[in-house]
Amino acid sequence: MDLQRKTRPLVIGHRGAPVDAPGNSLEGLAAALAAGADIVEFDVGLGLLLGHPGEEVPDPPISLAGALAYLAPHPIGIQIDLKRPGIELEVGRAVEASGLGERVIVSSTWGRSLGRLERGAPALTRVIGYPRDRLGAANLAWPPSVSRGSAAALRALMPLRARRLLSRGAPAAIALHHALVSPGVIAVTHARGAALIAWTVNEPAVVVSLAELGVDAIVSDDPRMALAALATLGGP
Repeated sequence: MDLQRKTRPLVIGHRGAPVDAPGNSLEGLAAALAAGADIVEFDVGLGLLLGHPGEEVPDPPISLAGALAYLAPHPIGIQIDLKRPGIELEVGRAVEASGLGERVIVSSTWGRSLGRLERGAPALTRVIGYPRDRLGAANLAWPPSVSRGSAAALRALMPLRARRLLSRGAPAAIALHHALVSPGVIAVTHARGAALIAWTVNEPAVVVSLAELGVDAIVSDDPRMALAALATLGGP
């Protein structure tokens, strides 16, 4: 899948559209479709079941195959976020069986997972995530263990770190916490031929500022809001 920005950043529904329906559920996927998201993202863990570690899983559980079958008739991109290392080849086989490979990107914060995908499912679009979201950072301004000062220091170092992140598993994009996005890291990422995805953005003003910086995609719990914010910039 081509993640490079054309006119505006792509909008990715985070675990569906949690502002409207539970994340990682069929209802959440339907909400992302209804909101007009360009891509819908969901988490996959052990047993190839949808769900985020430490959170409740849908009842009954939803399999990756079931989610892919549900999304197959709809013209939307699909992002599978790996929440466990070791399931990469199973995920690759499930995507191949679905026939949706051209619409799928697979993301992970583990470089070794991307390396396994590069070897075992080279046709899949791969994305490296940073940092690892152990504490559910998407629901907070920043992980509690990281102060504002250290976030600024990390942001200053991200152009150098981006080069390292892009050196393993041939990722097509970096998915970066929005607080770490800067013109420098965008420039480095684009110079390597990769896209920059900012996560997870739930404020219209932040959506607009990231779009103006030049990110290629924006992840949001509220894809409808993100699209409305981008519409204020003009263009499609």
